[in-house]
Amino acid sequence: MSQVSFGQHPPAARTIVHVSDTHLLAGNRPLGGRYDTAANLAATLAAVERTGVRPDAIVFTGDLTDLGEPEAYAALRAAVEPFVARLGAPIVWVAGNHDERPALREGLFDAAPTQEPVTAVHDLGGLRLVVLDSTVPGWHHGDLGDDQLAWLRGILADPAPLGTILALHHPPLPSHIPFFDILELRHQAELADAIAGSDVRAILAGHLHYSTSGTFAGVPVSVASATCYTMNLQRPAAEVNGMDAGQSFQLVHVYDDTITHAVVPVSAADTADFFSADWLERMTALSPEERLEAFSRKR
Repeated sequence: MSQVSFGQHPPAARTIVHVSDTHLLAGNRPLGGRYDTAANLAATLAAVERTGVRPDAIVFTGDLTDLGEPEAYAALRAAVEPFVARLGAPIVWVAGNHDERPALREGLFDAAPTQEPVTAVHDLGGLRLVVLDSTVPGWHHGDLGDDQLAWLRGILADPAPLGTILALHHPPLPSHIPFFDILELRHQAELADAIAGSDVRAILAGHLHYSTSGTFAGVPVSVASATCYTMNLQRPAAEVNGMDAGQSFQLVHVYDDTITHAVVPVSAADTADFFSADWLERMTALSPEERLEAFSRKR
């Protein structure tokens, strides 16, 4: 019933849940002495389940742990794998600047603990999802080396049936917060050149701890907020700091001609109870004219 469409657009061809910046610590130590990252992750996953969506993938765009501790990756895996099993969707892990490649590869992929970039290509029923590794070992800024960009060009040489989405940690976007300039993705012109003329339709990223969007080389970029803590943008730019509120994730709906990115708050609140599955079923049984009369006319 959730795939019913009353308007001019058909239902989405693919759906992705976009989560970012979990920043787990071993032993569930509070991050910065104040943020319970494990509890905030659990609240986020519960909110995803409340949507009732059955996504084609769940993408975590980096900073999976705060210090790259093996125990933190084990805790993350223990929290997320039962959740995705219930939803029947694959997990897509993306490395962030707080992650450590060897521990991440061993802890989440059961792979050799090497410093090789964490990259991947996922086929989501014709929608290609390419994972890039923008991390620079030992540093917090982002970059993509020549080898990785050459690999990306090779992947994009052949278009995918539903196009391509890129996922990386550092967004190729400006931020109005001054200190984020230090931590941005470098050599963005080279990335723009690599995706020029390709079938890349969207870029998913994290890193900023607040939701934002823009375009890069003509491609829409969507940044998901963090599950651990978010940036309080009510403050002047030079005084923005973290707060334990406003956590969210995004529902990415892929249509034939567009992709939407809906920001979904994690907090549960009292909600009006007008629309329901029963209401939708009743509306579906009506003719288009009856539906228009029953709902669209002003009263």
